[in-house]
This record gives sequence, C-alpha cells and structure tokens, in this order.
Amino acid sequence: MTYQLEFRMKPNYLHAVVTGKNTPENTRAYLGDILRECQARACQRVLIEEKLEGPLLQGLEIYQIASELSLKAQGILRVAAFVDEGTEGEMLQFAENVAVNRGLFGKVFRSLTEAEEWIAQDR
Repeated sequence: MTYQLEFRMKPNYLHAVVTGKNTPENTRAYLGDILRECQARACQRVLIEEKLEGPLLQGLEIYQIASELSLKAQGILRVAAFVDEGTEGEMLQFAENVAVNRGLFGKVFRSLTEAEEWIAQDR
C-alpha cells in the first residue's frame, strides 16, 4: 500500500490527511486506519482530506467502498466530512449519496474551508 496518513486533533473532530496513490486497496486501507484512530481517540467526528494521485475510482468501486465504510462506521462515527479538491463533483456526490443512504451522516466538499466550517457545527 502506498499512502501516508497524518492526524490532527481539532477541538471537536479529528482531521485526517491522506496522500499517496488513488487505488481501491489504498482507499479501503486508509479508511480502516481512520476508523481505528477515531475509535482509539473516542472521536465520533472526522474530516478526511484526500490528496491522492492517479486515476479516479470508477462508479462501482466508489459504490462498494462507500457501502463498506458506512457499515464499518456504525457505532464509531457520527459525522464525516470528506474533502477532495481534485475529483469531479458528480463522483463526489455519488459517494455521498451511497454513504448517506446507508446510514453515515456525511458530506463531501470541494474545499477544505467549507468542510471545516460544516464539521465545526454542533450536530
């Protein structure tokens, strides 16, 4: 796996920054790492900032990963914000819809500033 994770604890959420190659395997792995970190810190709110390189994941891959994340996040996460400034809005919206339809209260953003403002609100 070729990715790096950096965690920054904010006043009411965990900010995770991921860099590396954009592959389904890396995405599954870093999301698992983030869930474990949230659980270890007893933090139910996370902002995930993706800075990945390479081709975009395809629709079926996004669907499968968002579905898996929603199931694994139950009981761990209450709120999740995702930032990916390099991905097309349509794919981001698709991922958000899949996750929300499976019970994860999350939202995708094209900018870090918008995501920070959204997740800082008390929900």
